[in-house]
Amino acid sequence: MARVVIVSNRVPLPNERGARAGGLAVGVSDALKDGGLWFGWSGEISKAALNLVRKVEAGGITYATIDLSQEDYDQFYVGYANSTLWPLFHFRLGLIDFKREDLEGYFSVNRTFAAALALELRPDDIVWIHDYHLIPLGAELRRLGVRNRLGFFLHIPFVPASLFAALPQGETLLRAFLAYDVVGLQTEEHRRDFLDAVKQVLGIEPDPDGLLVTAGGSARAIANPIGIDARAFAAMASKAERSTETRRLLSSLVGRSLVIGVDRLDYSKGLPNRFSAFGKLLQDYPEHRQKVSYLQVAAKSREDVSEYQALRRELDRKAGNINGRFAEFDWVPLRYMTRPMTRPMLAGFYRAARVGLVTPLRDGMNLVAKEFIAAQDHNDPGVLILSRFAGAAEDLAEALIVNPYDPDEITEAMHQALIMPQDERQDRMAHLRARVFTSTAEAYCRNFLAALAA
Repeated sequence: MARVVIVSNRVPLPNERGARAGGLAVGVSDALKDGGLWFGWSGEISKAALNLVRKVEAGGITYATIDLSQEDYDQFYVGYANSTLWPLFHFRLGLIDFKREDLEGYFSVNRTFAAALALELRPDDIVWIHDYHLIPLGAELRRLGVRNRLGFFLHIPFVPASLFAALPQGETLLRAFLAYDVVGLQTEEHRRDFLDAVKQVLGIEPDPDGLLVTAGGSARAIANPIGIDARAFAAMASKAERSTETRRLLSSLVGRSLVIGVDRLDYSKGLPNRFSAFGKLLQDYPEHRQKVSYLQVAAKSREDVSEYQALRRELDRKAGNINGRFAEFDWVPLRYMTRPMTRPMLAGFYRAARVGLVTPLRDGMNLVAKEFIAAQDHNDPGVLILSRFAGAAEDLAEALIVNPYDPDEITEAMHQALIMPQDERQDRMAHLRARVFTSTAEAYCRNFLAALAA
């Protein structure tokens, strides 16, 4: 049986698989349930032996990592990946900060990854590479003579060809996708945009099945939405309902309804508009004052990027304004935290919430939406408010779908959710749970690996 090799920018080491495990780690773990290799950056910055691979064995999985230099980190990660590609693929062209030396550093790190990974590969390994940090890795492996089946999955959105054209030297990056045998995207919309960009920028016409044929081979583009282990998360939420943390939260609410949002602190998540919408709810619907509390968990990320620093200051100011206007001596309307929480704690909080707010301005999928659904008590469920621009909205139509750029629309959805009768909440959540419990992480891994092995 062929070994599965997962490659990602950051490798979640076994002792990090709790609070620090992100959506990628949650989604792809099933691919390694029979063992395999997980390769990527250690998260460490070092001055020596940057191509030295360190290995840890746990649960039949080999975790292989390398360090980055400070210059590599600044150019590859902070620079090109997160100051050029991230804003581009999230439709924020005004935030792009392109530097040619960052582009060179991005390709240099991918060459370093390729050289180190090639030495670890066996002839029959199936290699699955993840996300925007590592788009050129497949092409670099091919240059080194690697002939294994190579797959790539983009976890963030793709953009229409007209926006992709704004990327300096974008043709080189787009051509790198064609080194893979399979390119996976979250939704049919993202797949269509990718194929259209290949057609418009590279002049390569896809066939009806998304096959792109070039002189060097062929690549197939597929839509394959990522999921969660819904049964495990539901069990975690049921258990966490009785935890000390959840009991403390419920005690602090004193019978009030809980609105919850859980996101990284990122400008793509639409948090300023969400805060504005909550303030407007309290202003326009005074019957909700002292009857509802909004908990926003926004774990800090990418603190080296100036836009993230500015966002944090803006949210601090907005939270202070809302609480200053509406708080009572025994009620804080908005609780805003930038510390991460463990998944079991979040699972219990989701189950306790009447409303889940998932309103990104643009998102590849958004697994918080699926975790909120899985956590619900089907007898007395909450209501999910979901951005139309999250990939999850393609399959979760029974949520209250909103335009995240319109705070008034989010306000109305919050009001509707808070007064929604129990039978309607049950009906909507039953449909949502049926999809989340079918489109799981296991199905995501199985479908992609089947396409890659074909």
